[in-house]
Amino acid sequence: MKNVVLLGSTGSIGASTVKVAEDLPDRIRLLALGAGNNFELLLKQTRKHRPAAISIGDPAKARELQNALGAFTHVFSGDEGLIKLATLPDADIVLIAIVGTAGLKPALAAIRAGKDIAVASKEILVMAGEIVMGEARKYGVRVLAVDSEHSAIFQCLDGKPPGSVRKLWLTASGGPFRDKGVWPREKFSEITVERALKHPSWVMGRKITIDSATLFNKGLEMIEARWLFGVEMARVAVVVHPQSIVHSMVEFVDGAMLAQLSTPDMCLPIQYALTYPDRAPSERVRTDFAKLGRLTFEEPDTERFPAIELARRAGEIGGTLPAVLNAANEVAVEAFVNRKITFPQITERVRSTLDAHSVIAHPTLDQILEADAWARQCL
Repeated sequence: MKNVVLLGSTGSIGASTVKVAEDLPDRIRLLALGAGNNFELLLKQTRKHRPAAISIGDPAKARELQNALGAFTHVFSGDEGLIKLATLPDADIVLIAIVGTAGLKPALAAIRAGKDIAVASKEILVMAGEIVMGEARKYGVRVLAVDSEHSAIFQCLDGKPPGSVRKLWLTASGGPFRDKGVWPREKFSEITVERALKHPSWVMGRKITIDSATLFNKGLEMIEARWLFGVEMARVAVVVHPQSIVHSMVEFVDGAMLAQLSTPDMCLPIQYALTYPDRAPSERVRTDFAKLGRLTFEEPDTERFPAIELARRAGEIGGTLPAVLNAANEVAVEAFVNRKITFPQITERVRSTLDAHSVIAHPTLDQILEADAWARQCL
């Protein structure tokens, strides 16, 4: 039985994690649940799974929850509450599925408390991969991937050293605007928020769905992979795979390639992270190749989708630049969703922010957070 702290329990990854726990009651216990401010769903989850502790963003809502639940669950709030959950003595693993930068301090707190972490929040490794992976080595804990792409690479590597890798291949669906004939670059300014939120393969949260449309998600994943698997950016590549069956691949130095394939379902990589190194039985994912018919691959169109090259630049330069990339993208996506800028302006604003930043190499956590704040003000 693994005691799991789930931070971000009311989001899409959190909801899938709860399903996995319900599928495997003899293997997974939800020890603690952390949420933003979705009072009703957190209350429902808590009454059903009876965790030892929960946390919500708003202190007033925390008091309401404590009154509604009574004494059987401790209720915390704010950033401090997330850190309390992440460092609970009985926790075996902390799954961090909080969108944005809020998961970074709880992740580091969990590592320093000797807890394995499972990472579903890209920001943690994009912003502070050098620090996070360094701390994980220092405290002897594992950083496990929850993203389907990184989980696939982790499964394919199966403990092989970075020196055995020629290239890591991250697959991308290509998003809703992949077809150049239907969506030439000159029509990108016509893209609406509603159209950008219609992903062809996955049902995800709003931010990551927009990132999938711009391909910024794949750029951020490249930086994640660089830190998770200890390879330089030059050995991380992207290939478009519209069927989303091959979740990613590893090309080894002898030319062999291994891939992990399955019907798209986030429950699979979540379950693998939480039960690792075991594989627990599950009936959720079934893949019928005869029905699929074919799997296709193509080069990403970096002229229409420059996000990949912007991310490669940030990852190669390193220092505070990936944090600036991440923050600028978050602000630009929010502006697009609020109809303040057009779809192509997301990438344009990120590029101008990167150009304006003075990079600090090997930054401290405070310097990373300062760069994040600077990028948000810059836009």
